[in-house]
Amino acid sequence: MKIYCTSFNSKIGTIHIASTKSGVCKISIPAQTKKEFMSWLQKRFTDAVFIETSSKNRQIIDELNRYFDRRLVKFHSRLDPIGTEFQRHVWHELKRIRYGKTITYKELAKRIGAQRGFQAVGKANGSNPLPIVIPCHRVVGSNSRLVGYAAGLKTKEFLLRLEGALPV
Repeated sequence: MKIYCTSFNSKIGTIHIASTKSGVCKISIPAQTKKEFMSWLQKRFTDAVFIETSSKNRQIIDELNRYFDRRLVKFHSRLDPIGTEFQRHVWHELKRIRYGKTITYKELAKRIGAQRGFQAVGKANGSNPLPIVIPCHRVVGSNSRLVGYAAGLKTKEFLLRLEGALPV
């Protein structure tokens, strides 16, 4: 199996991207080093050949740049997220949260039919391999408190302000 990797500088810092022939499988956030990014990939793709190339990831890079410039509200790149069935179910629901909107972990759990499972939902949210594209940053704590974002709350706040979900 071939995994196509590249890095680019964004408005929030360096982002690393990996894709399979089926679609984008991993997007790092600036809090994750390239070494950590590659370690994540190597654990999940033990027999893969990793190829450094931007050409296979050109569409997602363009979409992310347009997103950061407020010229894109919905991503269209093919995705290939790696996770359990439950995680993929949560991530699918995350994609339904509209640009500029937020929901609570409790509401997300309710949407997937796991009303009391908001902790499991939170863990699945935190395991999202495609942040921004699968908008885990749009999930907030009770009373709309900003909680739980792997890139840090300042990045989460930046993304939500960029989308107009928080007052400027």
